[in-house]
Amino acid sequence: MIKLIPMTENEFKAYLDEDIARYAETNVQAGYWDESDALEKSRQVHEQLLPEGLATKNQHLFSIIDDSSGQYLGMIWLEIKPEGRNPSAFIYDFVINKEFRGQGIGKQALLAAENVLRSLGVKTISLHVFNDNTAAKKLYEKVGFEITSYNMRKKL
Repeated sequence: MIKLIPMTENEFKAYLDEDIARYAETNVQAGYWDESDALEKSRQVHEQLLPEGLATKNQHLFSIIDDSSGQYLGMIWLEIKPEGRNPSAFIYDFVINKEFRGQGIGKQALLAAENVLRSLGVKTISLHVFNDNTAAKKLYEKVGFEITSYNMRKKL
């Protein structure tokens, strides 16, 4: 079993540095950003989304922990959008450490996140996944996510 624990400030600082680099690289690989300014663009996106760090309103970053051993398995970042009759959430980031992938931990973590969100009155949850991330797409479909749109591109 796993549990979601709010990130500590030290965990957040380490995560943020890693995620800024990873997000920049992913956007370069996807063809969205040029490598020369990708790191700066990634920093700007993170500053816009998390201007107050962990204290940013409606942003919830959790460490995914093995309940029996206390071992850190990964993380999940949820934004809650409480407006309207149907409050929603968005998964900004979800990472299971490589050595724990393929063991059902991702599924457990998503189900735990759903429970947290339900307890906060959230009615729907959405996310974005890059097309080349086939393992993630399979996991999301397995737990009930449905495709709502496609972005397409043709290289000339």
